[in-house]
Amino acid sequence: MVSRAGVHEKGSINVNDIVENIKQREDFGSAGAIGLFIGVVRGETSDGGGVKVEKLTLEAYEEKADEVLGSICDDLSCRPGVVDVQIHHLIGDFSVGDDLVYVAVAGAHREQVFSVLREAVERYKSEVPIFKKEYVISEGGRSECWVSEKQHQHRAVNL
Repeated sequence: MVSRAGVHEKGSINVNDIVENIKQREDFGSAGAIGLFIGVVRGETSDGGGVKVEKLTLEAYEEKADEVLGSICDDLSCRPGVVDVQIHHLIGDFSVGDDLVYVAVAGAHREQVFSVLREAVERYKSEVPIFKKEYVISEGGRSECWVSEKQHQHRAVNL
């Protein structure tokens, strides 16, 4: 059985592991739905500039990230009708289309599941110390930069 939250090396966990983990819970019988969010590597930068992303590297302050992810899951799992919340973020090197993060919410009804799923995604993106480096290709050539989700700025260093 996997933990309910944390950062993991790419390839060490998948969405099927997480769904099975949820279904093994003693209280899963009260669930009527499981909602999943799978974040993947987008093929262009999120700043609207249409710059092509070649690959990403994700790193984390792992101890703190595990703590914050666990806290978010604990907090959201206390909501009425929610059976379980799990957030698993991957770290390492990624190509376009690779999975980056799995967020799963099990609950009695879809209304609870959808609202908590959305909140879980917004919270991990703003609260968890995970750092993303984009390797991009533009008219000016290849470049790389560390990207902040909060600032949505793209500071490139030509390679």
